[in-house]
Amino acid sequence: MKRRDLFAAGVGLVAFSGRAMARQGTIRTHALSLLGEPALPPGFAHWPWVNPHAPKGGEVALTAIGSFDSFNGFILRGTPAVGLVNLYDSLLQESADEASTEYAHVAEVVELPADRMGVSFELREGARWHDGRPITAEDVAFTFNTLRSQGRPFYRAYWSDVSEVLAESPRRVTFRFRTNENRELALILGQMQILPRHFWEGREFARPSLDIPLGSGPYRLERFEPGRTVIYRRVEDYWARDLNTRRGQHNFDAMRYEYFRDVTVAFEAFKAGQIDFRTENIARNWATGYDFPAARRGLVRRDEIRHELPTGMQAFVVNLRRPLFQDARVRQALIEVFDFEWLNANIFNGLYNRTTSFFSNSELASSGLPTGRELEILQRFRGRIPESVFTTEHRLPVTDGSGNNREGARRALALLREAGWTVRDRRLVNAQGQRFSFEILLNGASFERIALPYVQWLERLGIEARVRTVDPAQYQVRIDAFDYDMTVDVMGQSLSPGNEQRDYWTCEKARQNGSQNVAGICDPVIDELVELLITAPDREELIHRTRALDRVLLHHHFVIPQWHNRRFWIAFWDRFGRPERNPRYGLGFDSWWIDPTRDRALAEARRGL
Repeated sequence: MKRRDLFAAGVGLVAFSGRAMARQGTIRTHALSLLGEPALPPGFAHWPWVNPHAPKGGEVALTAIGSFDSFNGFILRGTPAVGLVNLYDSLLQESADEASTEYAHVAEVVELPADRMGVSFELREGARWHDGRPITAEDVAFTFNTLRSQGRPFYRAYWSDVSEVLAESPRRVTFRFRTNENRELALILGQMQILPRHFWEGREFARPSLDIPLGSGPYRLERFEPGRTVIYRRVEDYWARDLNTRRGQHNFDAMRYEYFRDVTVAFEAFKAGQIDFRTENIARNWATGYDFPAARRGLVRRDEIRHELPTGMQAFVVNLRRPLFQDARVRQALIEVFDFEWLNANIFNGLYNRTTSFFSNSELASSGLPTGRELEILQRFRGRIPESVFTTEHRLPVTDGSGNNREGARRALALLREAGWTVRDRRLVNAQGQRFSFEILLNGASFERIALPYVQWLERLGIEARVRTVDPAQYQVRIDAFDYDMTVDVMGQSLSPGNEQRDYWTCEKARQNGSQNVAGICDPVIDELVELLITAPDREELIHRTRALDRVLLHHHFVIPQWHNRRFWIAFWDRFGRPERNPRYGLGFDSWWIDPTRDRALAEARRGL
């Protein structure tokens, strides 16, 4: 499908349906896309992957780990409950079958002006809150202003190119932009979950609260037990129940989330039938853990679903705010002794792929040496970025998997000596005699089986590394305050990276508590590359600029890359119906339903367990 750019050449990247109306350069459309013309026309019946006739009913039990003390997931303080996304609607709805494409939801029409210095949304008549009051432009403006001023720091970075928001009428809201070069700004505003102004008046937004919030989405929060259980009830008269962006979805009458302190206990609860559905993220469990009576009898089913999602970067991340990690040679040494091949063979049953890019599993990942347009972009920064960017292909060390990584240890020690570290009495020390010592902060015991072997490999260099596992709430507090030496982080990516990159990599966010710049990266060149990425005029240029950013990040050795999985691993008790296929870019569990025949058969079979 040929891409159609709305913006003039060199200005922006947004596509629209050929059925959209244009008046004197102003576009009125039902959908926006960054990658191509939206696949679905105005008035499409339903998403292609759903069953529009899926029955409603039943309760599903799901797993949550840790605890919660708040129903406000938009602020830095507190630990929000899972499932809150089901309470709120957004202006546009993302398609899980198309990359970076959104369709009209609360907003019925999107209007882009000729100068591309803003976007207007005309709200759908009939869109309402659970208390019956209409969703208005004032609600949208209130949400934007409140989240940018009192929400998590992410919002300020994400929306920084918006100059103002205007509620022009009860059903029309307009956002003014500082620039017409931010290609994705209209789409990310469309993703905003709208909050009810009348509910929050008189309440302190920035304070964690267990007050049951008012929403407009397919579910309302019915009841809860603090820190243990949250139950969401389907809204029978949900305003968008028959809308094309909702038809065939949200079919369970109730979703109950049960909290467990430990993933092992959560797995045992699933095996006992207390939990209905789980996604598996532990390779050992997937390979060997499902040999239990219900699974052997076919009452529990498993599936592997291939997806096309970018897998981003999961890694051990050092905190560059600590002097210990500010030398790139030290960071490279830490990479040299990480033996992925041994882990994959002995712990992961060979099920994972090594991650070699911050934009892995996508065309945005860099490879080889820079050439063509990517080389042109990087040349302007020559002398300000590692020279290895131009001369050496970035490759992670590969071992034979035996666990005897002598070559890696030799290379690591050579790098550490160059950085001023020496081994004395089996202890790695600097010129002042201070030992190389740090703590690895984890938020769950399951990752200890990865961290502990790494600690042993570091000990061979004379490095003292300690593992500290804390509960999720304490972990989040420490991460938000940058109170760690090393941790594990997942830097997720989409097929159209943009404004969120500021929160990952820039100097401003390195200093702002609660940002996603966990590593503490602060480099003027990286700041410039991020802005280049955000203002890419078209898809081809976006690919080149993203690869350039990826390459510079890799050659600084900011993280110890781990692994990724190109499949969803799912396990479930056999009581569900599901569509004939999954969407390309998601799991699609919100389009499943309880199959009455299977449910009765399972209930009967369980009596025999």
